Amino acid sequence: MRVTEDDRVEAPTDRVVPASGNLAVRGKQFWLGPTRAGVTVTFWADHDVIHLSIAGARVKTVRSHLSATDLAALAGTGGRPAGPSPLPPAGPDAALEIDRTVSCGGLVSLGEHRLLAAEILSGRRVSIRIDAATLMFFDPDTRELLRTRPNPLSYDQARKLRGARSAGPPPRPSVEPVTIQRRVWDTGVIMVAGQKLALGRTHAHTIITVHVAEHTITVDFTDGAQRTFRRTTTQPIRSWQAQRPRTPKPNDQPAVGT
Repeated sequence: MRVTEDDRVEAPTDRVVPASGNLAVRGKQFWLGPTRAGVTVTFWADHDVIHLSIAGARVKTVRSHLSATDLAALAGTGGRPAGPSPLPPAGPDAALEIDRTVSCGGLVSLGEHRLLAAEILSGRRVSIRIDAATLMFFDPDTRELLRTRPNPLSYDQARKLRGARSAGPPPRPSVEPVTIQRRVWDTGVIMVAGQKLALGRTHAHTIITVHVAEHTITVDFTDGAQRTFRRTTTQPIRSWQAQRPRTPKPNDQPAVGT
């Protein structure tokens, strides 16, 4: 390994995580977990920070404990000069992406924030595009947009997240209709993606199937009939199943005049 002019080094690529999940470098242990045992890790280090990357994706950043002597010692272990920092370049207008696994409660962790993705995504691996005001959850293989949420992070906070990288092209909603269910209200109306659809009181309390496409909403009634509406909103689908009717509690009081 050589030390570059600015004392930045990149450790040998044959550092392999041991079975314990703790990888030691110059007297400091880096916890990566037993699940990463046998995985090759690359170190990028200078006097200020140490970045750990796996397969080109940054997985951890810690404050550097390395002195000039430590860096010089590492330089003799057969490594290679460091390239640019694994952190995305500074720039408040640049979008970033990260990967996360959604928890059983539909949540993801972004630094100190635990944010709702969607309960229906529980256990699923998703990518997240981080824009100035919006988080876009999408399928990492197809880049199909799954959910959108407000972004509580500043750009500086986002670029320091584990695995943060420069974003690819924006994800797109599926071109195929999304199928959901709705329970018709007493008034004969349903709400789909922020749009109210009047179906008629004869359908009150029935559960119907709805197909939501980019420009149309098609309703399948229980009697086999079908009706198509023009879609007038661009809001994402937030509820997929029909809501259960509310069960009155024993101490509920009837409204005056009923």
